[in-house]
Amino acid sequence: MADVLVPAGPPPAPTGGGPAPALSPARSPGLSPGLSPGPAPRWRLTRRQGGSGADSKARRIGDWALIGLLVLVTVIAVLAPALAPHDPVQPIAVPKLPPFTDLDHILGSDQIGRDTLSRVLVGLRTSWLLALVVTAVGLLVGTIVGLVAGMFGGWVDALLMRTTEVFLALPSMLVAVAVAAALGPGLFNTFLAVIVVWWPYYARIIRGEVRGIMARPHVEAARMAGVGRMRVMWRHVLPGVVPTAVITASLDIGNVVMVLASLSFLGMGQPAPAPELGSDTSRGLVEILDAWWIPLVPGLVVMLLSLLSNLAGDAVRNRLAHRR
Repeated sequence: MADVLVPAGPPPAPTGGGPAPALSPARSPGLSPGLSPGPAPRWRLTRRQGGSGADSKARRIGDWALIGLLVLVTVIAVLAPALAPHDPVQPIAVPKLPPFTDLDHILGSDQIGRDTLSRVLVGLRTSWLLALVVTAVGLLVGTIVGLVAGMFGGWVDALLMRTTEVFLALPSMLVAVAVAAALGPGLFNTFLAVIVVWWPYYARIIRGEVRGIMARPHVEAARMAGVGRMRVMWRHVLPGVVPTAVITASLDIGNVVMVLASLSFLGMGQPAPAPELGSDTSRGLVEILDAWWIPLVPGLVVMLLSLLSNLAGDAVRNRLAHRR
């Protein structure tokens, strides 16, 4: 929406019904003699709509539907052990059972007879919850670094930002692979490998946001009035940083899911026979011609999870931008 000036209507007629009085050249500087303008039109401020109300309502409903769907995925991930119909580790079916041929194993079984649906549910739990933890911890570390650098400035800002730039200059995926390979396979080691390369992005963004907020008039006025640095941070800076941090994190979860799945695909996640989407896709590739569903189902879940995360991140951004 944009504010525009439009004429409020025709000027009022002069009293007495006669013609409008002409302005004399003396009262109209810059006009040639003999030219007299009519009365200036009145203007009023009106609001031009950028879209129909129905479109805005549909967009709002779509955004909340995506956010609700992401919350539902989180609930399913938390309750995955209870929702899994079978033990995801024990072979209990015919090996390479095709999907939809047995209602007891609706997504079929893998190469040794383990239920595919159970392994996907438990693998979803591992990948999704770990992605949320990585994003939360990376955002926390990056926010602390960015706040300290932006608030203190000087040599503190230079030291922290140069350290951040060193991490940003390195190829993040290769560093994560190197750290995971050095630490060995395991869920906690994968977590550490991703955290090492993930916090600098948040630190850089938060630091820039802090510097922008510190230059605003109300913050400068508070500092000139003698308000302490910590009080300025808690009362003025941090509330302004939170929306940017939430939007950045919500848009980043899908990338974290892909990185974790990639490390698991390379054999740096949980060791077998633990169910994990990336490792199940990797181990099932040898069966792609005989039993396509073994690698395809977990790989498809990773793709849909990442896609849903990105769409829900856009929805969170739209809602927060609308409120601001």
